[in-house]
Amino acid sequence: MRPLLLPVCALLLTACGTQHAGSPSGGSASPCPTDPSWTERDGVRITGLRGPACDRVEFEVTHEGTEAFTYTVSLTFATETGVAMSGAQETVESVEPGRPVRRTVTLADGERVSISKVRSVPADEAPSETGPCPASGVRVYADQGDAAMGLRVVGLHLENCGTEPYALDGYPEIEILDEEHRPVDGVRILDGGDAIASGTGADAPPRPLTLAPGERARAGLVWRNTTQFGEAVNAPYARTWAKPGAAPVTVVPELDLGTTGKLGVGAWQRDEQERQPERPAN
Repeated sequence: MRPLLLPVCALLLTACGTQHAGSPSGGSASPCPTDPSWTERDGVRITGLRGPACDRVEFEVTHEGTEAFTYTVSLTFATETGVAMSGAQETVESVEPGRPVRRTVTLADGERVSISKVRSVPADEAPSETGPCPASGVRVYADQGDAAMGLRVVGLHLENCGTEPYALDGYPEIEILDEEHRPVDGVRILDGGDAIASGTGADAPPRPLTLAPGERARAGLVWRNTTQFGEAVNAPYARTWAKPGAAPVTVVPELDLGTTGKLGVGAWQRDEQERQPERPAN
C-alpha cells in the first residue's frame, strides 16, 4: 500500500507564514489545520499540526482488540514532489482497547508527512532491549538484520537480566504471523541456518548452555526472498518462545519470504560480544 501523503503547507498556506487573501500586511498567521480526514493507517491517525511553525505532528493510536498492544509508528517526511527527506519512529506502549493515546513528533526536512508503517504486538509480549527486566527474567529482541543478494539474516537476542541462572538447549520455537497477527500456513520452519545458506553464523549444532545473570545468547533467522511461481509470503511478526514453557515474545523481523516457503532457525549460542553500556538520558 502506498502511504498517503499529507501536504503541510499546501493544505493551509497561512499556517506556514502566508497571509490570508485580503488580510493586512503583517497580520498574524492563522491556526494550524486540524482536518480529521488526514492520513490514517492500521489504527493510527494524524490529527493535526501544532506549534508556531506548524511543525509538530500530532497523531492518535486507537486499538479495538481485547488486550493492550504496544505500537511502533513510522512517519516519513517528504518534499512536495514526494521525495523522502527524513523520518521518525515512535513507540507507544500499552494502548488499551477503546482508549486512544496521542503522541507528537517534530516535522523535519520536509513539507509532507505520511504514516509509512505501523507495527503492533501484544503489550505483554513486546520485545525489550533495555529498560526494566521483564517478569520472565530475560529480555528477547530482534536486531535489524543483514540483507545481501536476496539472503536475509536476522539475529534473535536473549539476555538474562534476572537474578537466577537461565538454561537453554536447542532452538527457539517460532510461529510466523501476518499483518493481522494470524498464523501463516505453508511455511516450513527448519532447524539450522544452513538449511537455507551456509556461512550465516546460524549453523552451529545445538548445545546446552546456562546463562548467568547478565550473560547473553543469540540465534539466527535465515531466509531468501526469492519469488517465482505462487503467492509471495510477507509476514512481519515472529512469535518466539526461547524454550518450551517460556513466555512468548513477538518480534518484528519483517519476513519477506517470497515463494520459497522456508525459514531456517539457528540454535541458541552463547553471545561473547561485550554489551555496550546504556547511554544516560539527556
